[in-house]
Amino acid sequence: MADSGYKSISRIDEPSKKTHGWYVRVYSKGSMYAKFFSDARYSDADQALAAAVEYRDALEHKLGKPRSERTVVQRSPRNQSGVIGVRRRTKSSGKKGREAGYEVFEVTWNSASGRMHRTSVSIDKYGEVEAFRRAVEIRQQKEREIYGPAVEAE
Repeated sequence: MADSGYKSISRIDEPSKKTHGWYVRVYSKGSMYAKFFSDARYSDADQALAAAVEYRDALEHKLGKPRSERTVVQRSPRNQSGVIGVRRRTKSSGKKGREAGYEVFEVTWNSASGRMHRTSVSIDKYGEVEAFRRAVEIRQQKEREIYGPAVEAE
């Protein structure tokens, strides 16, 4: 959530450039739409924020983007596992004399408070397929704990 308290709206204060206002950025289907709402043009910060919120809502409606204050993480081309929050990595053993680390699937998630958590599942212990299955299961369980059960589409 931006400092405005609204998703996709940030405060810009640059006294040296005499720039004060709200900056709206909406991302949709690989494109970004942006617009600045100056305090001076809208009389004060509150009216500029109201205009920014109205613009953002109208733009999202026009783009067919569902209105939600929840941040939605999209797939990254860097993610090799195909599951958001699950990655394969080599952990160092932390022990002297052990020359190499060990392979794991690392699971990460952010709790409702915004704190990042992580755990890992050993590939050596469970094997590639079972370790991945367990990691995905952990990630899905954490998502259910944070967001609630999935809603089935009609």
